[in-house]
Amino acid sequence: MARWVCPQCEREFDKARQGHVCVPGGTVDETFEGRPAYQRAAYDAILAFLAELGPVHEDAVKVGVFLKADRKLAEVRPMARALSVELYLPRRIEGDARVVRHYAIGRERFVNVVRLTGGGQVDERLHGWLAEAYEDAATGHI
Repeated sequence: MARWVCPQCEREFDKARQGHVCVPGGTVDETFEGRPAYQRAAYDAILAFLAELGPVHEDAVKVGVFLKADRKLAEVRPMARALSVELYLPRRIEGDARVVRHYAIGRERFVNVVRLTGGGQVDERLHGWLAEAYEDAATGHI
């Protein structure tokens, strides 16, 4: 995965001079500092699963961690009462109470917002969605 590094904020992107909010990057540890332990454990489980599929770039900023293959596949954002996992997919996810909303970001791309509220919620169903998001981000299609 070829990456471009912004000379101002030193964050990595998939395209040269890609438009972005130029904020300084941080670390995953800083993102999860002071958050409930289950949130970091869930993030680590998500990252471990994705690493089995192929290379993943972690772009940590204050509000969360953006996970990328060739393009963004997910955003993981610690919140006061939940861990928000925003999955970038070519479809809406239906039929799971953890999916609290979804919105279109293009003709055939949707952000599906999944809320994790405790340990053990990084399950086979979430793995399936993560694999789908990874494949879409790595190839541009499924």
